[in-house]
Amino acid sequence: MFSRDVLRIDAPAIAQEAEKAIRDQVFGTLRKRGAVVGISGGIDSSVVSTLCVRALGKDKVLGLFMPERDTSDDALRLGKMLAEQLGIEAVIENIKPALSGLRCYERQDEAIRMVYPDYNESWKFKITLPSILESDRLNVSQLTAQPPGEEPRVKRMPLNAYLQLVAATNFKQRIRKMMEYYHADRLNYAVAGTPNLLEYDQGFFVKQGDGAADFKPIAHLYKSQVYALAEYIGVPADIRGRAPTTDTFSMPQGQDEFYFALPYDKMDLCLYAYNNKVSAAEAAPAVGITPEQVERVFKDIEAKRRVAQYLHAQPLLVRDQGHA
Repeated sequence: MFSRDVLRIDAPAIAQEAEKAIRDQVFGTLRKRGAVVGISGGIDSSVVSTLCVRALGKDKVLGLFMPERDTSDDALRLGKMLAEQLGIEAVIENIKPALSGLRCYERQDEAIRMVYPDYNESWKFKITLPSILESDRLNVSQLTAQPPGEEPRVKRMPLNAYLQLVAATNFKQRIRKMMEYYHADRLNYAVAGTPNLLEYDQGFFVKQGDGAADFKPIAHLYKSQVYALAEYIGVPADIRGRAPTTDTFSMPQGQDEFYFALPYDKMDLCLYAYNNKVSAAEAAPAVGITPEQVERVFKDIEAKRRVAQYLHAQPLLVRDQGHA
């Protein structure tokens, strides 16, 4: 019978495997002196940072905090807690001036005003998707905005507003990656990527942004497994108990609101079932939704995997030059 047990891991063995891979890849394949990790205060970057310290030593890992205008105070607090526990050098790089210089916030606000003409910087906002559980959804995004002291407003986004808002906020991930590579270049370090399997498979990353890295040590692990590994390797409980967020928009937002069809624990089971040809009827009781709803999630997985193909793709060449 299909159950949550399919995602159970031997955490010590998984940690040992990842640590050996990190050592071999950083010191051997990449011939670098250490690793740079962007620390967000979330579970994935915390696990990757901890694995890197266990694999390379604390003196070979640099942590970067890269806050901007919309970063939550909690993210920086938790990131500092982790760096202190690990004993690593950590650098704060405020990327707000760079984003302002690129007119990130100005372009972002222009896009929001296409939906809410009276919007100003005092409002909070986020992008959400309608629930996939009620009916087959079109992936038509909604913009939730909240003026100070008022109830949130929700409106459907026209395509041009959505594309501009996402393009503007993607500056954040790309600037952060530029900063990571600056420090990697000056130290002759490798850049660690932090996607888990759910994000890597489903394309929940920005091309040439958080999708760029020299090695990705947890991209084979479902998010539920990342949490299990986090507990074993000693990631602080405050971080393990924090709900996964995008930390991109000014309103608090779960990843399931913005991108995934379901919370990560249910999405993990659906993705595992899809990958292992488990039927919707068999998967449904473990996931806690109906077989029809699981079928909708399967369709959404297929659609997102098609999008992810572009995000993973290498540049196209006229002729294949090989590796000479």
